[in-house]
Amino acid sequence: MADLTQKQWREQLEHDDQAVVLDVRTDEEVAEGMIPNAIQMDIFQAQEFVSKLGTLDKDKNYYVYCRSGGRSAQACAIMFQMGFDQAHNLLEGITGWTGNIVQP
Repeated sequence: MADLTQKQWREQLEHDDQAVVLDVRTDEEVAEGMIPNAIQMDIFQAQEFVSKLGTLDKDKNYYVYCRSGGRSAQACAIMFQMGFDQAHNLLEGITGWTGNIVQP
């Protein structure tokens, strides 16, 4: 697991053909906008969250964010425990994001 600044996260994501972006916020938060191509998996729905993680390809590189970086750090830790080697947390979350935002 790695905590990345927005600049590091964006640079790695741009050059990563194995990248998957995960948004671990709630439906209400996602309704305000999300990073393009993100897959929402609400970490507060713990059982469903872990179940969905179990369906993901562990060979991919995951770029995880939430509102401010706390829940996404927790998600990355859970992913690491489940055998994911490449989970990157966006420090400051979407709150500090200056890139594109799309409506779900």
